[in-house]
Amino acid sequence: MKVLVPVKRVVDFNVKVRVKSDQSGVDIANVKMSMNPFDEIAVEEATRLKEAGKATEIIAVSCGILQSQETLRTAMAIGADRAILVETDVELQPLAVAKLLKAIADKEQPQLIILGKQAIDDDANQTGQMLAALLDWPQATYASKIEIDGDKVKVTREVDGGLEVVALTLPAIVTTDLRLNEPRYVTLPNIMKAKKKTLENIKPADLGVDVTPRLKTLKVEEPAKRSAGIIVPDVKTLVEKLKNDAKVI
Repeated sequence: MKVLVPVKRVVDFNVKVRVKSDQSGVDIANVKMSMNPFDEIAVEEATRLKEAGKATEIIAVSCGILQSQETLRTAMAIGADRAILVETDVELQPLAVAKLLKAIADKEQPQLIILGKQAIDDDANQTGQMLAALLDWPQATYASKIEIDGDKVKVTREVDGGLEVVALTLPAIVTTDLRLNEPRYVTLPNIMKAKKKTLENIKPADLGVDVTPRLKTLKVEEPAKRSAGIIVPDVKTLVEKLKNDAKVI
């Protein structure tokens, strides 16, 4: 079974994000970048499936600028066998990424695509669902457990009321949640091995996909700072504050 795992290069989750002075976007100059944490979980899960004998090949895919090769090398250090970079300087939106991944899926013919439920830079949570629609494949989102049984994949997913178990017929798409697994530490020997693995570099035009943005970002600004809390003497004062100042009642 061939598994495709899309990964994204994002600002490291430990970094405090700052908005550019012209409010055109987030300032990433001299900022540490890393693999999207949900995608790292997806790579780890695919690697575990291969170690269990359920998968035969893992292909990591990233769409973005040339520096995304670093993210793909990390994916290969975790366990991916080879990687594909769809290189473009265009700001990619979820639909464009889904179209690129569909083109690669049509070419590679994977039986399972595992990707993070969302990227921590835009929190869109759209690419997996859009890709499933474009491919017309069954999907399971927010996976906390994945089990392969022949041509079926059983996915335990988290919902508001608790846990839900769904069974999909392969090929299928699964998006990962935080509780699916804990990614392994990437060792130096594996990093060195990853440098020898195949990394293919292609362009969106090679896949026949138009990645022109359909949405325009007008302005990016930081959330309003919260005012300091106060202590009120009694319930009556609290109600008045909620009604007159906060206007929540």
